[in-house]
Amino acid sequence: MQPLVLYDTTSKLPGNHWSPNPAKPRFALSYKGLPFETVWVEYSEIATVMKSIGAKPIKRSDGSDMYTVPVVSDPNTGALITDSLEIASYLEKTYPEKPIFPNNSEALIRAFDSAYINLVSPAVKFLIGRSAEILSPDSAKFYIEGRSKVFNLPWDEFTSEGPKREAQWELLEKAYNTVHDWYQKSNGKWIMGDTFSYADILVACLMLWYKRVLKEDEWTRISSWNGGKWAQLLTDVEKECNLALKAVT
Repeated sequence: MQPLVLYDTTSKLPGNHWSPNPAKPRFALSYKGLPFETVWVEYSEIATVMKSIGAKPIKRSDGSDMYTVPVVSDPNTGALITDSLEIASYLEKTYPEKPIFPNNSEALIRAFDSAYINLVSPAVKFLIGRSAEILSPDSAKFYIEGRSKVFNLPWDEFTSEGPKREAQWELLEKAYNTVHDWYQKSNGKWIMGDTFSYADILVACLMLWYKRVLKEDEWTRISSWNGGKWAQLLTDVEKECNLALKAVT
């Protein structure tokens, strides 16, 4: 079997990876035991590289095209897939061993994905601000312009300290109190009880983003929430996927 190719965006951090969406197929590929290699792309060069390989753009809310990562190329089938959720669906259909949508749960996990993102998204402006700090100058400039446009906000809304920052923290903690309640309704370790699934990968990959871009004391703050639930979940998902943070290159 030839290795699949994962296109991910690079950073100034050790190991490069930071973005939550490319992390999702990384975890899924690793969980399924599929060989893969990573092509690292500067954030500012994503559109150029994706066009060069023939990847499809996704649609912005205004209907315009946007090239993004992750993209996965599978030389075994000739497939080229954009969007983390569509990649997960493709991997499940093409390589069904070790399912990430167990018990025919893809439709429910898609709904979970939407609910989770809608819950957390209003609280992550300061995390977007932190993300710009770990990019190269050209990529940071591109990232700042793009995020300001998508959210229709001046950049200082993403970087402001004081009461605005604390309000974001409170909103994020409230969101994870809700996610914690979801997990509490499970009778096991995972969102589906004793059954690991892509839903747990979705939660863990945002945690990975937080851990990678936040200051140490900020990550410690998140790690303290809900009895240490979120740092432990990230550790557990990394272990389940045979993908410890230190092993990613």
